[in-house]
Amino acid sequence: MRLLALLVVAAALVAFAAAHEHHGEAPTCAGGGGRVVAEFRPGEVTLDGHPADWEAVEASEFALLPALDPDDDKAYTGGKVAVKAVHDGVNVFFMLQVDGDYTYTKGESKKCPSVALMFQVGEKATYDDMGGCKDLPGSCTSKSCRDHEVDIMHFSVGNAIPGRLYGGNHIDNVAGNGGDRFGHLVDVYAWNPHCRYLDGIGPKENNSNAQNDWHGAWWHSSLTFHSGFVDDDSPYGKKDDKGTYYFEFSRPLRTMDQFQQDAQFTIGEPSNMAVAFWYPTDGKPWSNSQHYSASCDWLTLDIQPSLEAARYRPAPNRSWDAGTAFALLLSVVAVCVSIFVGYSASKNKSGVQFTQLAEI
Repeated sequence: MRLLALLVVAAALVAFAAAHEHHGEAPTCAGGGGRVVAEFRPGEVTLDGHPADWEAVEASEFALLPALDPDDDKAYTGGKVAVKAVHDGVNVFFMLQVDGDYTYTKGESKKCPSVALMFQVGEKATYDDMGGCKDLPGSCTSKSCRDHEVDIMHFSVGNAIPGRLYGGNHIDNVAGNGGDRFGHLVDVYAWNPHCRYLDGIGPKENNSNAQNDWHGAWWHSSLTFHSGFVDDDSPYGKKDDKGTYYFEFSRPLRTMDQFQQDAQFTIGEPSNMAVAFWYPTDGKPWSNSQHYSASCDWLTLDIQPSLEAARYRPAPNRSWDAGTAFALLLSVVAVCVSIFVGYSASKNKSGVQFTQLAEI
């Protein structure tokens, strides 16, 4: 069972690699890049794929351009992707919104929409060629490709029930890798399109203490049954219904990764990220030309501190200064009162006659 699950994941990753491979020079485009802001909003979103609890969060919108040929004339015809992000001080949450007619074929990932998030890990990791290590297939190692690492979350929904949670689970995490045998929301690292592996699995040996740190769910606005789909309800909706796809994810800001396979996020410090989307048309599996990327360069992920922290951070020093000033004032008043009482007592004492008591 474990071998079968790994073979399924491997097949999906091969297709994923082909869609990212550039032959010759990397493509270029004008106006690449952008910014995604993750505000501090604890307790506001539920990880279920539904967008209602994200309405107050501002979206960053990006054109979806073909990853292999980022020409505006070949952009995704459904429109732009809206990217939203928040954090609660422990986890970071993402919501991706893409317009598209409903399509779903159970068990056939390339006949269903797919999404991916990629983050820079190594200092030399490039947006193009998924990290940009120059090693050929079969020659990549953690030493030869050091500092070219990128962290990837890939969600292929062909086996995922809308509204249900997928990603890290006890069975795959016990096996020590970033797989997801249930819904194919996998945690991957790469050095280039040919050298890409599930967390915990490498070109020569496996690391038994890796895990999938991602969780996520998907939904489509044409779906009206909200009490909970089950597997027998597939395909869950009517083919070609107009609407919007929603993909929602979460991950800890910091993970227990010890092998340079996960991006580590810090509040107040920017990180580089990318967004990818695959969409099939005419009932056919999506091809490399239907692999789209938001912008055509790294996007900046800005994980912001809470407004309270930013506004009141100097407060402890101000409170200490006020307390010190008040204590000093009390001390001065006390000294003045002491002097006054002492002076009054000495003055009264000088005008009083001492009378010796007679012996009894």
